[in-house]
Amino acid sequence: MSRRAVAVRVEGVVQGVGFRPYVHGLATRLGLAGIVGNDERGVFIVVEGGGAPVEEFLAALAGDPPPLATIERISTGPAPVTGRRTFVIAPSAAGEGRRALVSPDVATCDACLREVTDPADRRHGYAFTNCTDCGPRFTIVRDVPYDRANTTMAGFLMCADCAGEYHDPADRRFHAQPVCCAACGPRLGFTGPGGTGPPGTGDPLRRAVRLLRAGGVLAVKGLGGYHLAALAAHEPAVAALRARKHREDKPFAVMAGDLDEARRLCEVDPAEERLLTGPARPVVLLRRLPDAPVAPSVAPGNRWLGVLLPYTPLHHLLLRELGRPIVLTSGNVSDEPIAYRDEDALERLGGIADAFLTHDRPIHVRTDDSVVRVFRGRDLPIRRSRGYVPRPLALARAAPRPVLACGAELKHTFCLVKEDRAFVSHHIGDLGNYETLRSFTEGVEHFRRLFDITPGVVAHDLHPEYLSTKWALDQDADLVGVQHHHAHVASCLADNGVAGPVAGVAFDGLGYGLDGTLWGGEFLVAGLAGFERAGHLVPVPMPGGVTAIRQPWRMAAAYLDLAYEGDVPEDLDVVRRNAGQWAAVVALARRGGNAPPTSSMGRLFDAVAAVAGVRDAITYEGQAAVEFEQLADPAVDDAYACGLDLAGTRFTVPGAALVRAVADDLRAGVPRDVVAARFHNAVARVVADGCALIREARGLSTVALSGGVFQNLLLLGRAVTLLEERGFTVLTHHRVPPNDGGVSLGQAAVAAARDHA
Repeated sequence: MSRRAVAVRVEGVVQGVGFRPYVHGLATRLGLAGIVGNDERGVFIVVEGGGAPVEEFLAALAGDPPPLATIERISTGPAPVTGRRTFVIAPSAAGEGRRALVSPDVATCDACLREVTDPADRRHGYAFTNCTDCGPRFTIVRDVPYDRANTTMAGFLMCADCAGEYHDPADRRFHAQPVCCAACGPRLGFTGPGGTGPPGTGDPLRRAVRLLRAGGVLAVKGLGGYHLAALAAHEPAVAALRARKHREDKPFAVMAGDLDEARRLCEVDPAEERLLTGPARPVVLLRRLPDAPVAPSVAPGNRWLGVLLPYTPLHHLLLRELGRPIVLTSGNVSDEPIAYRDEDALERLGGIADAFLTHDRPIHVRTDDSVVRVFRGRDLPIRRSRGYVPRPLALARAAPRPVLACGAELKHTFCLVKEDRAFVSHHIGDLGNYETLRSFTEGVEHFRRLFDITPGVVAHDLHPEYLSTKWALDQDADLVGVQHHHAHVASCLADNGVAGPVAGVAFDGLGYGLDGTLWGGEFLVAGLAGFERAGHLVPVPMPGGVTAIRQPWRMAAAYLDLAYEGDVPEDLDVVRRNAGQWAAVVALARRGGNAPPTSSMGRLFDAVAAVAGVRDAITYEGQAAVEFEQLADPAVDDAYACGLDLAGTRFTVPGAALVRAVADDLRAGVPRDVVAARFHNAVARVVADGCALIREARGLSTVALSGGVFQNLLLLGRAVTLLEERGFTVLTHHRVPPNDGGVSLGQAAVAAARDHA
């Protein structure tokens, strides 16, 4: 029988996910000889044997790959026949022009969990059990190819049993790089009441459980950093955690032991169940049950609860031993990045945690938990991080030169583009201090090294005071400034693989406009390369600048002054509550100076929330709008009138008219939940009416919705329904967040498109 040989190249997420063992098994079953290995581009294969088995191998290669593998492309070519008789896995090769991808961190698989909970298994109770289908990936990788020597597991020498599994093609741990057991792998340690023990001493897990049961606050070292934990139903413990962390109102996430426990806390639909139990294991925002057994301080006044299930063996063991849900929140003080280095965590969290449950496996990249909610059965990311990063997003058109996009200031991410792959970073945080700026710059260097990207183009926001912008301006590359709301719409386009042009609606807190004012309620005619401003909210002053963001009643004062032409009814509760400062703030708004004009939809929501008595001051970004959304009665379908004013080719939205309608209804005794619903419905109609004007003028029938305001599911749902009823195709986010966490992707897509011009 004549023999033939074929060289095969497989690119995608194919390292560290059991792809080489899969290829080895497939070739061996078909009686083929050859070789498979990792290199800088992915996986290389040479198969040799009879013509029919070779063809069967090529046909089957992409048919049933390991569950964590993502095959982007397979290319083949002839190879010389050498007469090989066996099929082997070759040592990994490094080289230039890397295209190999790194897998995200993956939740514990069922097979590993069975071992951890089986008293007869040698890995019973072992907190670092993993295999080719699960375990740490991105957080431990220092370099590629993805081999143990290039991870933070390099310092742990495999014992004979683990080495036997690693080298056995029939074992599911065949070439699983982080393979380990209690005899040779990382160990737990406990620091706190009752003494301090190095890793491996005493029983750290049981000591941690005793502390939690006693109402203590525990710092837990996880995959991508430290978390702070407390019993979710123990009000004194949760209140203490909230006070020590300086997190006044922002909801905490809750880790439930399993899906049944999650269902005792919240409603869970099939799409939400898929997210909760999937390999990424994000925090999923769920509708909270009225009698959910959680302390009031977990999510004060919130109808939604962020729930996640255990995603490491340590979490499974902790929750099983404890038998109750826990609060699990980022290990940091408010506004700081998550702690991930041991000494730094002990110093920064020592005043918050009563004890530390640690381990001795180093974390290379700090990575926060991802947060997702479901909209019409699809994912709507709020924060894209652990479990998703660094999986690339495919661009519809390859970039001529590598691009680095530096992102925005809040909810910061960066993005590196090489050819048709966009690598959006993990969540960095708000770039308001040195620590987060350092996390950004270190992250850029790590991504550049992992994916062999030297940017020829650096994209940045137009705001001159953003730290990311200042950093970008110091780089030795061609600079591309991208307007903030254009980046939002471009992000939605890239998220959906569309080039445009579209009618883009970008509603958010604020962004630097082309005219030097603060935009945020924008209707754009936009493609990737450019945009025009087609409409916007009528600008109003922000009395006190950023103070007006922290104190929404100031926006209410500015809007009411316009709405009632200076004669604001004194019987409005918001006026009475703030009577001592009202006149001065109104005077500041009229005078200008420290009252920059803004067309922000986020600030309009703030104003209306304050008028409705929801909140005069906030403790976290968007709080007033979040609580105002939850106030609304979803059964109400009527809306306030808000006619758009058309002047030439641009229209404006009179937000003051909506504020007056809200105030008049409240003065007439209309219930607040009805008022909130009518306002949401009015804004949804504004979206549809504005897009109709754009279609009439420009013939565009596709709409892209982006910006943090569209995290509001009530508004998003009503707007999409109205648009679809009018025959529009509507694009929303499903791979990156609509908030500023997705801006870097939009900047990168714009820079790449302009580089084509």
